[in-house]
Amino acid sequence: MRRSGRGMRSLWLVGALLTAGGCSKKDEPAPERTVAPTPTPPLGTLPREGEAEARPPVHVASGSVLPQAPTPTPPGPEESAPAAEPDSPAWTSSPTEVKRREQTQATLVSVRTGPHEDYDRVVFQFEGAELPGYQVAYAKTPAVQCGSGDPVKVEGQGPLEVRFIPARAHTSEGKATVSDLTLKPALPMVRELVRTCDFEAEVTWLLGTARPTSYRVLELKGPSRIVVDVKH
Repeated sequence: MRRSGRGMRSLWLVGALLTAGGCSKKDEPAPERTVAPTPTPPLGTLPREGEAEARPPVHVASGSVLPQAPTPTPPGPEESAPAAEPDSPAWTSSPTEVKRREQTQATLVSVRTGPHEDYDRVVFQFEGAELPGYQVAYAKTPAVQCGSGDPVKVEGQGPLEVRFIPARAHTSEGKATVSDLTLKPALPMVRELVRTCDFEAEVTWLLGTARPTSYRVLELKGPSRIVVDVKH
């Protein structure tokens, strides 16, 4: 009986030790895991497709990722400043003539007018780069239509005749390139314009002015124009 009692005490002691050992392990805190911070990718980078967690991001050239400032578009010809007029010729009331008979005929495509502070402007625009020769003078005899000989009357007291040689105001098929053959701008000096000739390389317009006064003739390019300014 004594041996069995000792044996029981021994077994109890071993069980207590095992129990104490198990509790001490359970109470110990788990070791902390250190997580390295994820580096922030530089501006202009993209992660690899399907493996953003496995590998670091791939740097991509900023030109293909970041929006670029738009390149300014140069102004078109149509958005550029108009060319300055050449040195203006002197005002005159005498006949003016420039001869260019050796070149091909220039085609008149537009006739228009415009008011200015000290003068009225009449613009004759031609196709292409060439300008015809011209004669400008106040008419001394009654004007007539060159084809029919019919008299032509215009408003005002000073009919200024503008003749272009060599020139035409029609296409090869005979269609007029200037639709309005009579204009009435009612400007201070230029009251009426009438085309009196388009025949055998000659085009003539009659400018009815309020009275004979000084005028000047300018040649302008881009587009090709002959300008007649009539002084107020």
